[in-house]
Amino acid sequence: MGSRLSLSNLWSLDQAVTFLNHGSFGACPKQVLEFQQRLRLQLEQEPLRFFGREWEPLLDDARSKLAAFMGADVQDLVFIPNATTGVNSVLRSLTFSPEDEILTTNHEYNACRNALDFVTSRTGAEVVVAKIPFPIDSPRQVVAAVIEQVSPKTRLALLDHVTSQTGLIFPIQKLVKELQQRGVDTLVDGAHAPGMISLNLQEIGATYYTGNCHKWLCAPKGAAFLYVRRDKQSEIRPLTISHGTNSPRTDKTRFQLEFDWTGTDDPTAYMCVPEAIAFMGSLLPGGWTELMQQNHQLVIQGRQLLCQALEVQPPCPKEMIGSMAVVPLPTTLENCDFMSIHDELFDKFGIQVPMIPWQEKPRLLVRISAQIYNTFDQYEYLAKVLKGLFSG
Repeated sequence: MGSRLSLSNLWSLDQAVTFLNHGSFGACPKQVLEFQQRLRLQLEQEPLRFFGREWEPLLDDARSKLAAFMGADVQDLVFIPNATTGVNSVLRSLTFSPEDEILTTNHEYNACRNALDFVTSRTGAEVVVAKIPFPIDSPRQVVAAVIEQVSPKTRLALLDHVTSQTGLIFPIQKLVKELQQRGVDTLVDGAHAPGMISLNLQEIGATYYTGNCHKWLCAPKGAAFLYVRRDKQSEIRPLTISHGTNSPRTDKTRFQLEFDWTGTDDPTAYMCVPEAIAFMGSLLPGGWTELMQQNHQLVIQGRQLLCQALEVQPPCPKEMIGSMAVVPLPTTLENCDFMSIHDELFDKFGIQVPMIPWQEKPRLLVRISAQIYNTFDQYEYLAKVLKGLFSG
């Protein structure tokens, strides 16, 4: 469909900004937003007809197409606004006691760790943290660190598929298998995974898996999903209890009846997921496979460029990266205010890229994203600016 420069015109992004942070909130293409606007007009022209007749077939069609894209059975999926809601829904549905342990890692996303702390503070269960080294040499270190912390008390493991702070792809299928063999259920926070890496939820085999559609799938904000294994669905309830609880319907499971309708809101983001999948899959001859490979290759090139400019070593092997990568900043800056650096990059140089504080050396990371609208010269510009800032 043309060069990356022309492809950037398919988004509404400010052309004056060097936007290297697709990972935080995604970016929705104009065509998908226009599709959503048509759905919103359909809703507002006749709200009763829309919610009474049209809403559910549209939702079911979107669910069916999303399930096919991710290798899931349609009966095991529900739509939710974001992955954090999915993590909360599972954690707050399950029953824990002071005898239980919930395992997570030191790379867990802050919002989900907060949800975990909230639940354990009310139930007396203990959070056990597996320390995944960073920098890291191999996915085997992830598995070893997690399994080492399993005990007879471990009830559940909350694990990222792609970590937000460090951009690592965890070997989630291997982790799920090893934990299942030890009788431990898994809740996978896959916020970044859909559209970044190829997914087959049935093969992964997690008990619970939640992911965003607004990030790498490029659907509108407010579209995400929760997958729950069939034998566990009766236990999982939405955060908002509504009409589905006592619905007399028998054509759908209680799981879907409860999650599908939690009160009046705008469901059009969910209904745009098939449009986003089709649109993004049409941009390159090789479809989604080529898109994911190209984004991976671009972020690796960008990482190499930054590492050379800053004279630092790559903190992880290439195979542990999808389309986000972090680069450690020079140790002389470890006491710097990360937000002040972020703001200077944006206000003075027009670069939008996140600065990530880390728990130990290296204390400060810069995280770059690669989406099809990004170009190599954007990473060259970032490298030049960072080198100027950190060599002064």
